[in-house]
Amino acid sequence: MGNCGVGFAPIRPGTEPYLIQLMEGVEDIPGTALYEGITWGWESFPEYLDVVDGLRRSIDVGASMPHGSLRFYVMGERSVTQQVAGADDIATMGRLAREAIEAGALAVSTNRLASHRAKDGTPVPGTFADELELRALALALRDGGAGLLQVTGALAMGHDLDTAFDELDMYARLSVECGHPVLFSLTEVNQSPDFWRRALDHVEKLNGAGANLIVQTHGRPTGLVVGWDTFNPFAGRSTYDALALLPIDARLDRLREPSTRQAILDEGFDPAARGRMSIVAKLWEYVFPMIDGPTFEPTFEESVAGLAAAAGIANEAMLYDLMCQCPLQLSLGGYRKHDLSSIHDLMSHPDAMLGLADGGAHCSIICDSSMPTFLLQHWVRDRTRGPRIGLEAAVRMLTSRPAEVYGLGDRGVLAVGKRADLNVIDLDALDLHLPEVRYDLPTDAKRVVQRADGYDVTVCAGEVTFRSGHATSARPGTLIRGPRA
Repeated sequence: MGNCGVGFAPIRPGTEPYLIQLMEGVEDIPGTALYEGITWGWESFPEYLDVVDGLRRSIDVGASMPHGSLRFYVMGERSVTQQVAGADDIATMGRLAREAIEAGALAVSTNRLASHRAKDGTPVPGTFADELELRALALALRDGGAGLLQVTGALAMGHDLDTAFDELDMYARLSVECGHPVLFSLTEVNQSPDFWRRALDHVEKLNGAGANLIVQTHGRPTGLVVGWDTFNPFAGRSTYDALALLPIDARLDRLREPSTRQAILDEGFDPAARGRMSIVAKLWEYVFPMIDGPTFEPTFEESVAGLAAAAGIANEAMLYDLMCQCPLQLSLGGYRKHDLSSIHDLMSHPDAMLGLADGGAHCSIICDSSMPTFLLQHWVRDRTRGPRIGLEAAVRMLTSRPAEVYGLGDRGVLAVGKRADLNVIDLDALDLHLPEVRYDLPTDAKRVVQRADGYDVTVCAGEVTFRSGHATSARPGTLIRGPRA
């Protein structure tokens, strides 16, 4: 918890609405669900950890100290409007970050991505922080004796590439001075598909000179779930909006009517507008149907653009028809070459760590929490369009490698004296289902889930928590505190 520089501690009483709208804007977690679901009872980050530690759960959880919440706690409204913090502000942030690490925070997280915004459109506090401020956060790791600095930067989305190496150089300086890793996001991006390779070469050079930079990357392209109840490119057209509140089955019956189809398509869209169709219209060759099952490594011919060209119809019409066959389609980011060769090289690099699954975030438009299953099903067992990954290497990517990066020496391997956390998996039976929309968050808010077969037993701390995908009554999960706590 607490990635990307956003979270719920520290917090001054009465400012809860700001942190909720910050979380809603950045991570697409419904604000109504957060208002209903959170019982506040802390101010400081150590107090927050104690509250989390008291909750019963099926899995272990860990927390990062979020820079955005910290900056807002220290600077108030100035945290949003004032890019450069004052000396006293920086000193206070450093002290509180150190206290968080000493209490058990696993990391300090910060956001450097300008497109991450609160619901009101303002940037995450700390997005434009200078090196002095980030240095204070890094030195908190040194003084606290544990942890890492987690950065969500512009590199993750292919932004500000002209200054990317300067940014990496700064990460290197921070890691050298504090003696702890800097973990940052790097993926292939459509607008500059080979930039990741140059960035990775630069990371190798910096690490060879003494830095400790770790690339966090994903095991598949980021999947934007396009659908009538998720990321809907036809929302905003009057004919569709008149049907939008109908239950999905009744809505589909109406949408399949030829007259309704024609009316919605005839309304068109403004390519210059910032609506959802204008976003999808730039990605036709990266939007893929999920009719018979999830898509794993599709070709151009399988995309909306490829299918539309073969059928001799417009891309928009093809997408509409596909959405009427199956309500959910998939738009893949970082898939410029229509294969996973770049992702293979990235995730296999010794300076990389698998992540970016956004398991609890962007819950109405992204469902990448299934990425570990994708790794085993596609990369280990089924891939035919390039090299596979060995089972042992894949398991290490999911277990001992992240434990090693976060300094958790009590877990990550099956060994006497280590924590008994494991999955018993039938690899031959492993099978991802199609994503589905559920309305089971507080206030019946929605999320997208993707179930999987093949997990026979899940064990946490020696207790069986799931059998064949169904939860037991066991709740042995605890808060993972850093080694200095």
